[in-house]
Amino acid sequence: MKRRSFFKQASLAVAGATMLSPFDLLASEKRRSILANNAGSAKNIIFMVSDGMSIGTLTMADLLLQRKEGRRSKWLSLYDEGKATRALMDTASANALVTDSAAASSAWGGGKRVNNGALNVNPDGSFNKPILQKFKSAGKAVGCVTSVPITHATPAGFCVNIASRGDQSEIAVEYLNLDFDVLLGGGTEFFSADKRKDKADVFGQFSQKGYHVVQNRNDLLQSSTTKPLLGVFHEDGLPYVLDIQFDNRLKAEIPSLSEMTKQAINRLKQNKNGFVLQVEGGSVDWAAHANDASALLHEQIAFDEALSEVISFAEEDGETLVIITTDHGNANPGLFSSNDKFDKIQHFKQTNDKVLNSINRNFSSKQVIDYIESAQGIAIKDEEAKEILKHYNQLDSEGLYNPNNLPFKTFAEIQSNYTGISFGSTNHSSDFVELAMFGPGSEDLKHFVKNTDLHNFMLQTAGLIEKS
Repeated sequence: MKRRSFFKQASLAVAGATMLSPFDLLASEKRRSILANNAGSAKNIIFMVSDGMSIGTLTMADLLLQRKEGRRSKWLSLYDEGKATRALMDTASANALVTDSAAASSAWGGGKRVNNGALNVNPDGSFNKPILQKFKSAGKAVGCVTSVPITHATPAGFCVNIASRGDQSEIAVEYLNLDFDVLLGGGTEFFSADKRKDKADVFGQFSQKGYHVVQNRNDLLQSSTTKPLLGVFHEDGLPYVLDIQFDNRLKAEIPSLSEMTKQAINRLKQNKNGFVLQVEGGSVDWAAHANDASALLHEQIAFDEALSEVISFAEEDGETLVIITTDHGNANPGLFSSNDKFDKIQHFKQTNDKVLNSINRNFSSKQVIDYIESAQGIAIKDEEAKEILKHYNQLDSEGLYNPNNLPFKTFAEIQSNYTGISFGSTNHSSDFVELAMFGPGSEDLKHFVKNTDLHNFMLQTAGLIEKS
C-alpha cells in the first residue's frame, strides 16, 4: 500500500517570521580554517529523530519493554542514569504553530523556519544552505538513515533545497549531485528506471559515480566500508517492524533501523575529520497518523534499538555528540486503562495496517472477528466487525484517511476497548517535545530551545563557528 499519501500534511496559511543564521555570513575558506584551528568539543554528531513522537509514545514504549522484557528503553535509561542532558523544544514552522516534517527538519538543517511543505526554501524563495552540505564542505563524512523513503522530508531537510517536499524523484537526483557518503532507507520508486516517470536509472547513475548500491539486507551487511553507500530496500517506506518479525521473507530482505545505523557508522567513521549522521525512525510518525498502536510502539522500540547502537558507539568513541529528539508530536496517544488490557499488545502478530489491508469487502463479520483474533489476540464484537466492514464498500473512493478509505481511525477506536490505548487525533500537534543530548557539547544545552537553535548548536559543537 502507498502509505505515504495518507501522511501528507497540508500547509497552513498563517504567516510568520524566520530567523537568520550567522553561519550564512561566513565565507567558505573561513569555515575551513575554523574547523582546522578552532575545533569544537565533538568530532562526530549523530542526530536521532523519532519522527512524530508524542510523549505518550515514548512512555508506552518504555512501559511495554518493562512489562514484556523487564528493562527500560535506552532513551529513558539515559534519564534514569543521569547520562543525558534534557530540554523541551518548540517545533513551530514559519507559517504555523503545527509544523510538518519538512519545515521541522529544515529548521534544524537550514537554521531558519520555513513554511510547511518546503525544504530549506524561505517564503521569499531564497535558500538556506543545508547543514550536511556545510559539514561535507568542511571535510566531514555525512549521511542519512531512515525507515521511510530516503527522499522523505526529514532526511531531505538536512540535505537539499526543494520548494515542495513532494518532489521526491527530484530529491533523489539532488542526492546524486551532493556526493554524500551514506544514504539508507526506502523509496525504490524514486531511483528505479521502471518506476520513475522519466525512466531515469538513478540506481545506475549512483553506481557509475562510484557508490556501492545495495537493495537487500544481506548485501548491506556485507557492504564495503570504503565506497560511498546507497541502500534502498523497499518501495515507499519499509514494512512495519512488527509485520517483519512474523514474515521470514521480509526478515531476510529488510534490514532493521539499528542494522542500517551500524553500517552507516562503520562507513562514516573511516573519515579522519569525523562525520555527521542523521537517523530517523520515520515510521513512528506514519503509525501515529494511522492510530496504529501496535505499529507505533514497535517502531518506537526499533528506534530505541538504533539509539542503543549509537550510544554504544558514542561511549566507546568519546568524541561523538548524540542528539535525541522528535520533529513534532503526533496523535497524542496514551494508556487510559488497566495493565491487563495494555499487556495484550505484547501478543500482537500484525499491525492494523496489515490487518486492514488483508480484509476485503467479501469478508463476513465472523471472518473479520476470526482474522483479528488470529492476528492480534483480541475478539471484537459482531457489531464492531460490521462497523469496520462498512468502509470496504467505498474502497475506490477518495477516503478520509488514505486513498483506499481503510478505516484506521474506526479500528483504533474499537481497539481501544481491548488495549486501553486511545488517540487524540490523526494529525501532528503543537506540543513542545523531548530533546536530549549525550556526549561532548551536551553540557551547553539550554533547558528550552527553538528547533532552529539546533542548527548553530551543531556547528558550534563541531567547531565550524565560534561559540558566542
